[in-house]
Amino acid sequence: MEEPITVSCPWCGESFITFFDLSAGDQNYIEDCQVCCRPITLHFTISRMGRVRVQPGRS
Repeated sequence: MEEPITVSCPWCGESFITFFDLSAGDQNYIEDCQVCCRPITLHFTISRMGRVRVQPGRS
């Protein structure tokens, strides 16, 4: 099941929506910003309560 997540780009500061697959558990991957096209490292974690947290970083 994919969950929409709003991410703020660490390069340009703009927000965009990406999708996270809850069934895959914690994840790390690189996605290009939909606004400035620079690469962003996305680190997704799921809490015990089922809440998704994303930490974007510059790649």
